[in-house]
Amino acid sequence: MFYYDAALIGLKLAPLAYKSKIPIEIGAKVTVSLKGAAQEAIILNERDKPPFECEEIAAVSDELLPSAYLKTAKFIADYYICEIGEALTLFISAKKSEIEPITINAEIELNDRQQEAFAFINRPKPTLLFGDTGCGKSEIYMKLFESVLNANKTALFLMPEISLTPQIESRLKKRFGSLVALWHSKIGVAKKRKILAAIASGEIRVVAGARSALFLPMPNLGAIAIDEEHDESYKSSRTPRFNARDCAVVLAKELNIPIALGSATPSAVSFSRFERFRLKGQFFKEGARRFRFISSAIDAPSQEAIDALKETIKRGKQAIVFLPTRANFKYLVCQKCGESVKCPFCDVGMSVHSAKRALICHYCNAVLPIPRVCPKCASEELSANRHGVAEVAAILKEALPNAAIAQFDRDAIKSDADLRKTLTLFNDRKIDILVGTQMLSKGHDYHEVELSIALGLDRLLAQSDYRAHERAVSLLLQLGGRAGRKSEALVLAQTANSDRFAPYVEDYERFLQEEIAKRGTLYPPSVRLLRVVVSAADESKAQSRLEQIVQTLKTIDAVETIGYGACPIARIKNKYRFHVLLRSRSAKALIGAARLARGKWTDIEMDPLNIA
Repeated sequence: MFYYDAALIGLKLAPLAYKSKIPIEIGAKVTVSLKGAAQEAIILNERDKPPFECEEIAAVSDELLPSAYLKTAKFIADYYICEIGEALTLFISAKKSEIEPITINAEIELNDRQQEAFAFINRPKPTLLFGDTGCGKSEIYMKLFESVLNANKTALFLMPEISLTPQIESRLKKRFGSLVALWHSKIGVAKKRKILAAIASGEIRVVAGARSALFLPMPNLGAIAIDEEHDESYKSSRTPRFNARDCAVVLAKELNIPIALGSATPSAVSFSRFERFRLKGQFFKEGARRFRFISSAIDAPSQEAIDALKETIKRGKQAIVFLPTRANFKYLVCQKCGESVKCPFCDVGMSVHSAKRALICHYCNAVLPIPRVCPKCASEELSANRHGVAEVAAILKEALPNAAIAQFDRDAIKSDADLRKTLTLFNDRKIDILVGTQMLSKGHDYHEVELSIALGLDRLLAQSDYRAHERAVSLLLQLGGRAGRKSEALVLAQTANSDRFAPYVEDYERFLQEEIAKRGTLYPPSVRLLRVVVSAADESKAQSRLEQIVQTLKTIDAVETIGYGACPIARIKNKYRFHVLLRSRSAKALIGAARLARGKWTDIEMDPLNIA
C-alpha cells in the first residue's frame, strides 16, 4: 500500500492523508472522498503510513500539475497565507504532452541598442527592461519569443488587464500567426477548452493574457514577459491575494527560464530588486513629446486645456483626457453641514452616476436615488465636489460641439466587444477625443494623438498611501507616453503641485532613486509589509479581536507594528473593519506573524498595495 498527502482543490483545509494500492506520480490529479462526497485533489508528496486509518484514493486521472507549477502553488500558499487547496484553484492541470519542433522567422529587426537589450533579457534569471514609452519593448519581447519557439518551447506574455488584448493580439499574430491565443476572464468556457486542447497539441505556442494566464499548463514553457510590470492589476484583491508578477518570477526560477519585466515607469520594488537594462528613446524616430503644467487643482478642464483641445482638433489630430474616477462626481456633499451622502452599508461616500440618475457605492454596489435634500440636516444645498469622466465629457461636448467625444471607462466599456469597437473607431479617426480613467494609460498605441491632458493628479497625491507620489508620477508619464508616437505631442498636466512632477518628466530614474532614499527603512523596497484586517458585524467584537491580535504580534522578534485601529474605510457591507500594519526586513518573520494572526474574522495580505 502507498500513502500520500493530497491537497483538496478549492477547500480551506490542510492536506489530508490517503492510501493507494498503486504508486501515483507527484502532482497527479486524483479523486478522493471527503465525508462521503467526491472531491478532486492533487498529490503533494508520498508519506509514511499514518497512525490512523485513512481512505483509499478513488480514481487517478491522466492530468498532472508539473513540478514547477506545484512548487509555485506551494509558494502562494506559504507566502500569501492560504491553504494549498485554495492556491491550487488558480492552476489548470493537464495531460502530459510533447510538441513537435518548428522553425519560424518572425522578421523582427532590432537596432543595435534593442539587440543589446534582447541579449540582456535572454538569460535564465529575472531582468527588468526599463524602457521609455515607444522605445520598442514589444519588439524585444517578440524576439525573445521567436528564439524560444525555435528551441521547441512555448512563451507566455502577461499584461495588466484585458483592455490591452486587442492591440497585443494584433501585434503577436502579425509575427506568429495562428500560434497565438489570448486568455482572460471574458473568454467563454467552450472557447477555453479549445485553447487548452490547442496548447497541449502545440497548435498554440504563445499565450497572452491577464494574470490568470500564468496558471495555464504550458508545455515546455521557455520564457515569460511581463508588460507594464508596475501595474497594480497584477495583484489579486481576493484570497489568495497573490501578485502575478512575483509568482511569475517564482515559476521562472523553478523552470530556469528567462523572465523579462518591462515598463517605462517600473515600480520602486522591481527597480531595486532586479538587474535592469535601461533603454531610452523612441522606436518611432519622428515622435517627441513635451510637458506643460497648468496651475490648477480643479478636476474640470481649464480654459487653457480646452483651447489646446480646440487647436488639436483643428489640425485634424486626436487627444486623450484622463480623470482618476469614472463617476460623474465622486461624492455628493452638503454645502451646509459638510456631510457627504454615504452608503448605508459602507463607510464611504456614494458616487454620482447621472446617466443612471443614481448614487452607487463602488464597494458593495448599493444603489440609491439622488436625494434632493441632505439626509443629515435636510438642506437642499447639495453639490458634487469632484468631476469624473462623464462630467468632463459633457463639459467638452459643450465646449467643442463639432468634436466626436467618447468615454473610455468601465461605465462605457462593459465588454470585450465594447472595447474593440471603441478602439477601432478611435484608430479609424471617427473619435476625436477619448475621455477616460487609467484604462487610457495602459500600453495602448494611439499614433495620431498629439495631446494628452491629465486632470485630477492632486487627488492621487492626496491619497493616504506611501506609494501615492510614485503612483501619480508613473501615471502621468504613462499617459504622456500614449501621445507623440509618430509626431510631436503636448502633454498638459493640470495640478497645483507641479513641483512634485516637473523634475521627473524627463528622468523617472531620478525619481525612483530619490523615492527609494526617502522611504529609507520605513517602507518597501527595503522592508516588506503585512496587513491584517478584522471585520465583523459587531463593532466591539471586531475591535476586541484586533486588540488580541496586536498583543500577540508585539511579542514577535524582527517584526515591527507600524500602527493599528479602524480602517480608512471603517465599514463595508455592514461589517466594521479594523486593521494592523506590520513591517519587517524578513519575509519569514512576517509569514510567521501572519500565521499567528489567522483566525476568526481575519483577512491577511502580504505586500499590500492599497490600504483602505
